Amino acid sequence: MVRVLGIDHLAIRVGNLRRSAAFYEELLGFMGFEREWEFGKTVGWNNGRTMYWITEADAKGKKHRHRIGDVGFHHYAFELSRPGDVDKVYERLQEMGAEVVDPPADYPDYGEGYRAVYFLDPDGLKLEAMYFAEKRKRLRGKR
Repeated sequence: MVRVLGIDHLAIRVGNLRRSAAFYEELLGFMGFEREWEFGKTVGWNNGRTMYWITEADAKGKKHRHRIGDVGFHHYAFELSRPGDVDKVYERLQEMGAEVVDPPADYPDYGEGYRAVYFLDPDGLKLEAMYFAEKRKRLRGKR
């Protein structure tokens, strides 16, 4: 059997590299990522566990804006270490002028202690910043 340790990186296509790089630099920098890679039309950030990369879409790809509900990307969730961090990310998103889809809220249907904020990147890709107490408890129990 092969054991997956986690997701090493996510790479997404963006419509305007400069605009998206500025957005992600502020957001990811606030969440502890550092810009580690930049070559050609690709920029990547790393927090020591996960890498998040953007690369510019080609001319054909730029003609088709992302639409929530299409087959493919639904959303990416950044797991935070404390429930209060969800509110801190929300405050930063407001300062950035980012589009917030759902402000910070508790989602008990998702499990005990699930708190999240949902927002969009400049291309309309849905992102989430979340904390999940139940997951933390399960992981502690396995140690």
